Amino acid sequence: MGDAYFVGHVHGRLIAFDLDGTLIESRRDLADSANDLIVELGGSPLSVEAVAGMVGEGARVLVSRALAAAGLGDGPWALPRFLEIYDTRLLNHTRLFPGAADMLLAARRGARVAVLTNKPIGPTEKILAGLGVRDLFDDVIGGDGPYPRKPDPASLRALMEGAGTNAATTLMVGDSRIDLATARGASVRCCIVTHGFGFRPEAIEGADWIVDDVRGVADAIEQFCIP
Repeated sequence: MGDAYFVGHVHGRLIAFDLDGTLIESRRDLADSANDLIVELGGSPLSVEAVAGMVGEGARVLVSRALAAAGLGDGPWALPRFLEIYDTRLLNHTRLFPGAADMLLAARRGARVAVLTNKPIGPTEKILAGLGVRDLFDDVIGGDGPYPRKPDPASLRALMEGAGTNAATTLMVGDSRIDLATARGASVRCCIVTHGFGFRPEAIEGADWIVDDVRGVADAIEQFCIP
């Protein structure tokens, strides 16, 4: 993408997107990586849906939950080994949800755009670059940076400070209760998309927009960006 796309920062609004389940469908690669680790340790693989339900609070939590579900012990070696495995599978099956790139381009016309994820920054950056959308984001914050992971609002507040926005001019877009709690913690508006594998019915309560797909996200963003 060329510099012509970098217009969002002049509009005084910020849209922070969760990644897994919100912008990208990544459950298969995450599940395959977790299952590779489980099999290495002599366990039996979990279903893709079971692993997907463990995603959202960072790789450390995912690994601990997966190993526990497989009846295996955890240890300080587990997370580095998982990340090593996952690094070889980042884009085997992971794709943007249909329409996401166009939605992001439209979002940039009215706001500064960021990724705010609990996924470690290394795989996050590689996935965004591999899918050809890294240039659509002004900022990217991962779960292993200087800020506490979501739902702690510190990272979102840092994005807001960098963008010069406030609660009224910031929107969090996600698929889970973690994203909704992050938005609430920073007193900003929130759009929850139900197509994500982090979605649970309880995530709906208190969200400003509840949408089913990327088209719905685009509609919510259009409303958010109306002066």
